[in-house]
Amino acid sequence: METAEFRDRFAAGKFLTEKLEHYRNQPAVIVLALPRGGVPVAFEIAERLDAPLDVFIVRKLGVPGHEELAMGAIASGGVRVLNEEVIQHLGISESWINSVAMQEQEELERRERLYRGARPPLEISGHTAILVDDGLATGSSMRAAVRALRLMHPARIVVAVPVAARDTCNQFRGEVDEIICGKTPEPFLAVGRWYEDFRPTSDQEVCDLLNRAAHLRRAKYVPAQKAGGREMQGAGRTN
Repeated sequence: METAEFRDRFAAGKFLTEKLEHYRNQPAVIVLALPRGGVPVAFEIAERLDAPLDVFIVRKLGVPGHEELAMGAIASGGVRVLNEEVIQHLGISESWINSVAMQEQEELERRERLYRGARPPLEISGHTAILVDDGLATGSSMRAAVRALRLMHPARIVVAVPVAARDTCNQFRGEVDEIICGKTPEPFLAVGRWYEDFRPTSDQEVCDLLNRAAHLRRAKYVPAQKAGGREMQGAGRTN
């Protein structure tokens, strides 16, 4: 029996930072986590890269009666992507799509309010966006996230996961600017197989980590800005 690759999601994030060092201290880099499991991984990455952290929420639009089959997805920022092949094949009406999308939009907005609170979402246009999850099996959620994110005009899209199925990882090479899969063990079976602790990440944990990341950035940069302001005021004085 093969052993787990990572103790938990935080350990996986620390491991993954080593493969993202070339993005460290770059002002145009942002880290976007797919909640909930991607947030602990992304927290470690954002801290190491000295980059802001946010969530990028994706909700699948399941075919009514066959919810496991996606006819599209919605994502943070009011983005909707549709699987035209599935829609045309099943003859799904626009009103049906809108009904499902409205339900999922309510859940997406609930999660955004819960996770982000009063903080505005990060600016994505013109930035290098590193999309993070705790692993890739089929890659369906990440693929929807990439398609939605592309409509928000980032300068560059990077997908980073600690562990992935090798075939899925290879499929993403043609879909994003860079794909980083920390480990690609075979046979893959499932993401949770490669963690000792794969307990579900709670909504509260997501909120705590996002708040902590925001607090760490404020603590680091606000004092420096104030100090800079005092130096400029002092520079204008004469004895």
